[in-house]
Amino acid sequence: MSGIVLAGLPLFAAAQPAEPPPIRDFVRYPSYSEVLLSPTGEYLAMTVSRGEKDVLVVLQTRDLAVASVTELPGDNSVGRFYWGNPKRLVFNAYVKTGRYALVRPPELGFLYAIDVDGSRQRMLFRDAKTTLERGMQSAHEEREGLYEVLDPLPDDEENILVRILNPYMSGKKFNRLALLNIYDGRTRMFAVAPELACDFALDSAKRPNFAMCEDPDDENEVHPAIDLYRRGDKMQWDRIHAGKATGHALRVVGAATDGRVYAVRDDGVGTYEFGVLDDQGGFRSLFRDENADPVGYLTSATGDAILGVVTASAKPKITMIDETHPDGELYASLAAAFPDQFVEFSNASSKGDLIVVSVRSDRNPGELYLYDRKTAKARFLMRRMQWIEPAKMASVRPVRIASRDGLTLHGYLTVPNGSSGKNLPLIVNVHGGPMGVRDDWGFHAENQLLASRGYLVLQVNFRGSGGRGAKFERMAYGQWHAGIIDDIVDATRWAVAQRHADKDRICIYGASFGGYAAMMAPAREQGLFKCAFGYVGAYDAEIQMQDSDTAQSERGRRYIAMALGDSKSVRAAASPVNHADRIRIPVYLAAGQRDARCPPQNTEAMQKALTAAGNPPEGVILQAGEGHGFYKEDSNVRLYTEMLAFFSKHIGSDRPPVAVAAPAKE
Repeated sequence: MSGIVLAGLPLFAAAQPAEPPPIRDFVRYPSYSEVLLSPTGEYLAMTVSRGEKDVLVVLQTRDLAVASVTELPGDNSVGRFYWGNPKRLVFNAYVKTGRYALVRPPELGFLYAIDVDGSRQRMLFRDAKTTLERGMQSAHEEREGLYEVLDPLPDDEENILVRILNPYMSGKKFNRLALLNIYDGRTRMFAVAPELACDFALDSAKRPNFAMCEDPDDENEVHPAIDLYRRGDKMQWDRIHAGKATGHALRVVGAATDGRVYAVRDDGVGTYEFGVLDDQGGFRSLFRDENADPVGYLTSATGDAILGVVTASAKPKITMIDETHPDGELYASLAAAFPDQFVEFSNASSKGDLIVVSVRSDRNPGELYLYDRKTAKARFLMRRMQWIEPAKMASVRPVRIASRDGLTLHGYLTVPNGSSGKNLPLIVNVHGGPMGVRDDWGFHAENQLLASRGYLVLQVNFRGSGGRGAKFERMAYGQWHAGIIDDIVDATRWAVAQRHADKDRICIYGASFGGYAAMMAPAREQGLFKCAFGYVGAYDAEIQMQDSDTAQSERGRRYIAMALGDSKSVRAAASPVNHADRIRIPVYLAAGQRDARCPPQNTEAMQKALTAAGNPPEGVILQAGEGHGFYKEDSNVRLYTEMLAFFSKHIGSDRPPVAVAAPAKE
């Protein structure tokens, strides 16, 4: 195959600026979030940030001229969107509540449709329990529940397939499937789920013939039992895999046009296996990495087949499982055109003649190209953060670290541009979660900001982090203040032993659970860290048990008890507020006043405890109007201005380390 021609590539200067980029460059919202090519390739639709809310923008592909802009009223943002047909889009709504609240913010129970030119706007559905402001006239009377788009059904220009969830009908089979007309909002019931709480998957003919049902009362948070059902010719559901009986969970992840059904199998111990299912639910494994779960899939341009499995214990790695598909050769050529970057087919026109190609790396926050099969040319479209110059960004190096009890931990070092990566002031940046969440190789704006000021940044996927299988994840339960902190300390000492970090200039920082660790690690390992910054942290287990949004359900309270202890005395031992007298270094705290996940009472309690111990925080931010992670750019500029000043004071290159004396003993 001939090589790929790249047209309109952006060029970057290699010279370092006299001054680092301003803080605002790292907290500004990207130019786009999601981008979808229309079925005919005539339009590009994307969500674009306008401060605290997202709007829907439609561009003409040929010249990127704006065809329409759709903004919802109040603080409602456009959420997920879909092409219902070549001229009409369907989208839902959500409200931004905090950067760390959820990977995807909760939907509000609104579903809209609009033509590409902005005409014929219609609210298709509104949940009767939702009390937010009305934006467009509803096609029908309000109904209770949420409509979740399962598939836009590209061959049906009037209907989409939706899953209807009614969380208010406890104890009933509230999951249903329906066809929803994208012009008048009328629905035709299609099927009822076989159990109470089910996800659905489509077969190769776009029929929702698979249901994966979980027992909502299952107490296994990491490895719940999953029953797999297939819908037969007579429209009845037949259970083809019993999760409780076998001890394995099977989840359908896609289907190929040749009839293959792709699935992952989880045995509750090791990493996930990827393979294919037969008609009776038999599983044939095609891929398993003993050290890493699949984190994604390389699909063909039109999504009609899975070509490879993506793992990410270090840099993202693609293992091809289908060498015969013609898009495999195309992908190889595109990947070769962007060395040291991660390339994927984002989406394509229905015929696959035009393909949106996504390119990103540790230094590149992302850019899009439009590949034309007819000309074999890839035209540059846009950059996600056009104000960022990748050539001037820090590099991210995967590392492997041995824990004190024999685990192999994976992590990352973000190394300032132009630095040797040796003898640098170090910020240990601890991720949130902690269970199931992980740090990844890629562009991390916060770490890039720290590195732009000369700091080396260390991230470690401690026990409990995602991507290593259920057994590794379960290691975090009851180990927040013990095993996890040991891993963080071991990784920090590794950085010192490898001469990456100056042992006299190390601070720890984190958000959510990371904020918890930023207080607990200095209490556990005195003398290692010179300062600590806790952001939207969970410092008091009883506040989490009583006041957090997690605690508003029985399952959530069960999770907290499993994570932190099933008695007040055990939870007290795991709470940083009860170890304030052992935190003898400078501390800074920040929280949002509207944080439901880790309520600000945590920060107030930590401040009070530190003050009582004779070490009041050097600063406290309780930001009005912000939740679990600040959304407003001005709030983030304030946060990072204070944070950088704090780090500079204590471990900056021109300042000696500052310690707080231990409180006097009575």
